Amino acid sequence: MIYGYKRPIIGDESGEQQLVDRQVDQLFVEAHPFSKKRHVLEDLLMTIQPGDEIVVENLVVLADSFHQLLDVLHVLAKDRVRITFLEEQISNTSLLQLDLLESVTLFTNLQTQLKSHATTFGLVEAKKAGKTIGRPKKSDDNLRKAFAMYQSKNYSLMDIKNETGISKSTLYRYIDEVNKGHHDN
Repeated sequence: MIYGYKRPIIGDESGEQQLVDRQVDQLFVEAHPFSKKRHVLEDLLMTIQPGDEIVVENLVVLADSFHQLLDVLHVLAKDRVRITFLEEQISNTSLLQLDLLESVTLFTNLQTQLKSHATTFGLVEAKKAGKTIGRPKKSDDNLRKAFAMYQSKNYSLMDIKNETGISKSTLYRYIDEVNKGHHDN
């Protein structure tokens, strides 16, 4: 049997761009992009039999981490199941044919994609939950106070930081913005 596996990934949140024009006997589709509760992947791994093949669009569709990839590849090896990654044009039987440079390049790119995937979908969920994303903004009043202390020349940068909590880099960035505003007018 040939099984297909799809899940939401960056740039293909609906999974419609995966396994296009690829015939499979049975398709397993994960409903969410997260590493937790990958029930459909677990169902697929429980279904496979020796001699079967799994087809996925790319490595990121299958795994959220190197550890998870290793675990799945280990199960497939024990069950004597082939897996083919269409985008990378490799399978668990052809991976050994890559030279060291090709292997390191492949896994470096995978690491970058995994981090991007986790970060992007994590931010989306955090925003949905109403969480503030990014660095908290310093209050304008506090920045103005730090700026006034700086301009008075009666305070050291350490005094300003201790009094306002404004770091040197934030203060300098604010000073640059103020000065730029004066030059633009």
